[in-house]
Amino acid sequence: MKVYKFGGTSVGSPDRFRDLIPLISDGELKIVVLSAMAGTTNSLVEISGLFSSGDREAATLLTEQLRERYHSVAGELYSETAWSEKAHNLIDEQFNFITSLLSRDFSLHNERRILARGELISTALLHLLLSERGIPSLLVPALNFMRIDKDGEPDYFYIRENLKRELTALKDEKIIITQGFICRNVNGETDNLKRGGSDYSATIIGAALGPKEVQEVQIWTDISGLHNNDPRYVENTRVVRDLSFSEAAELAFFGAKILHPSSINPARMKNIPVRLKNTMEPEDEGTLISASSALEDYKAIAAKDGVIAIRIRSDRMMMAYGFMRRIFEAFESYRTPIDMITTSEVSVSLTIDDATYLDEIQRTLASIGHVEIERNQTIICVVGDFRPDRVGSAPEIFEALNEIPVKMISYGGSENSVSILINTGDKIPALRELSKKLFPEIQ
Repeated sequence: MKVYKFGGTSVGSPDRFRDLIPLISDGELKIVVLSAMAGTTNSLVEISGLFSSGDREAATLLTEQLRERYHSVAGELYSETAWSEKAHNLIDEQFNFITSLLSRDFSLHNERRILARGELISTALLHLLLSERGIPSLLVPALNFMRIDKDGEPDYFYIRENLKRELTALKDEKIIITQGFICRNVNGETDNLKRGGSDYSATIIGAALGPKEVQEVQIWTDISGLHNNDPRYVENTRVVRDLSFSEAAELAFFGAKILHPSSINPARMKNIPVRLKNTMEPEDEGTLISASSALEDYKAIAAKDGVIAIRIRSDRMMMAYGFMRRIFEAFESYRTPIDMITTSEVSVSLTIDDATYLDEIQRTLASIGHVEIERNQTIICVVGDFRPDRVGSAPEIFEALNEIPVKMISYGGSENSVSILINTGDKIPALRELSKKLFPEIQ
């Protein structure tokens, strides 16, 4: 069995829906995890925002506009009127549910129920399309098996037992369709795995069933695997054909948009390979992520924007113990992760990407030392072979950045990467210069 995940662009139009059929109906047993149609989740987030602010009229208007978009898709998607009518009825049922919620008091629970509609509709539309074509498929609601615990982590025992129970309904079907992103929380309420969570759903399913049942998880997007640099800003990039779990996790966390950062860990935990594929070029082998891969000096570059640098300076740090603990406790208290950190005898520099509690953190740190905040920063992550016993590692990186101010360097914390903090305004020239120096063979 394989798990296939298709993102929003893969179900973004009637033609895209139809393009999925030959990819999933090859006679091989597979679980197909779908995102909402492209743009849907953004619209549902906007609807929820208007709902929370009390502007029910605007929320209702946007809901009706989204309903009409889905009716337009359903009108083109099916060949026979009977199937088209089933799709229209299903769409109205889901949007009537949203409208009914808009007449109630706003709550986080109702917001999450609204956000779940996109995946519920896309999976139902695909199920109907396959039925119209005479292709047997089983639609398994993710809300029947996908659950997170009190800490927001996957409840693997619950997921495994309930998914296996759902799969006992299989007869001759070779295609099992379910939703990405959505789940239940420990209280049984509708919840979600946050933005980009459909990748996470796919690898959680793979890990829950285990390597004896799942041979591979495939993440299908509109690009042929993970590139060695950002093709939006850099010319002549190429696909990286193989990555280790650790290398892929570094790239995903530091900005490679093709893969959700959380999705690597479940696959690594059960040693299930993950392959990144392109729905537009299905014959391309894509990128394979597995337990091991060939070591190369430099494999790929990723950049993460929206970073905030924080510097704490204090003479009291010198020869003092417990000082670092006090700094880390400030971030722990406000549940804010730290990305990079460097230290000297009298200062600590670190970065975060979540500014929710920045003011509170700054006030807490001010009791420890002098605090400086710098916004609009970018972390550039270079993935390659940085094992500590190597010599001559990374000189080309700093040659490439010779004309660019470097704010922080994280080296030695990982055998797979070097991370560098720069001003966001310098990101594009930095990526281009790094590409010239690190990958001269493709320039």
